Amino acid sequence: MNRAAARLVLAPYDEARVREAAEELRAELGADPTLALAFLSTGYAEHLAEFQEVVAVHGHAAVLCGCTGSGLIGTSREAETTEGFSLLFLHLPAAKIRAVPVAQGDVETSAGDAFWRGRAGQDPAAWLALANPFRFDADTWLREWNSAYRGVPVLGGLAGGGVDNEAVTVFGPAIGQTSDALAIALDGVRLETVVSQGCRPIGEPLPVTRADEHLLLELGSRPAYQVLEQAFNTLADAEKQRARGNLFAGLAVDEYKEQFGRGDFLVRNILGADPATGAVVVGASPRTGQTLQYQLRDAATADEELRTLLAPLAARTEKPVASLLFSCNGRGRHLFGAPDHDAKAIAGMLGPHPSAGFFCNGEIGPVGGSNFLHGYTASIGLIY
Repeated sequence: MNRAAARLVLAPYDEARVREAAEELRAELGADPTLALAFLSTGYAEHLAEFQEVVAVHGHAAVLCGCTGSGLIGTSREAETTEGFSLLFLHLPAAKIRAVPVAQGDVETSAGDAFWRGRAGQDPAAWLALANPFRFDADTWLREWNSAYRGVPVLGGLAGGGVDNEAVTVFGPAIGQTSDALAIALDGVRLETVVSQGCRPIGEPLPVTRADEHLLLELGSRPAYQVLEQAFNTLADAEKQRARGNLFAGLAVDEYKEQFGRGDFLVRNILGADPATGAVVVGASPRTGQTLQYQLRDAATADEELRTLLAPLAARTEKPVASLLFSCNGRGRHLFGAPDHDAKAIAGMLGPHPSAGFFCNGEIGPVGGSNFLHGYTASIGLIY
């Protein structure tokens, strides 16, 4: 039977404190963990090998993986600036776990699907992914990974907590081992994903009729800026005040759908707009014929979208054994004005269960059957 236990410890590094947490988690499981995941503040980086050894010895964690984050997440709790660690033990007796270190050099020299499958093995049920954004091109890697492992969900985030590579790290599975990125294959366990991009569509969905790389020129044969202005004008006065700096472009993942709604769009930043030329600059490369609809992001929208996506899972009799939350460092207090929003929503809707995660420099999760690197997103993995 799958079981889990988690601890969020908010304090500077202390060996005795780490040992106590590891021993408590193993006792709570009543068995050795199949997989241990640890998310650390950067103050722990200089003690990394010691932290790994203490958890391995006193928690009997044979496979321990994790990274640093700009904030830590535990069960019903988010700590955005405090020193500490979030530790999750998973006892998955039927599972097969393999952790595959991936280097930037692998991305630069890769030669297609066979290269990656030879490097990382055959299709698992799901992947967890952690990457160092200062060392690793996660966007390019994900595009290649999607091709090599079609239909296999990838969930995770980009490590954070520092302004350079010295402070940020991805580690595991061996003691003292670090890497540019880590892909953790989960087999024999069911991982369901929820990707909440915190936006709702505004205006109307229209086909891209003219674009040049990042320049969106025409939508439905109208200037892209004009369509953006019209979408903005559909908002209520109070929404218009909140919308400044919070408008995004939503690219339809499947342009063959007849009706589009929440979850059908890959949300990307609007980087600029020019009323004179009618162009809008987006953080993507829209294709001619692809459907695009502008999006609004604010606290109320993000809250409502997350709860809407969780509602079908909350209605089930079966409850998750554990959850993982990879949240953008632009969410939390910055977006909601109060702590613990996403973590409390998950626990409140799905019932109490162990949870861990961190605030990311970019979130990884599937939308429309493909995996993407996101921003301003909560990427959630539910283990059943």
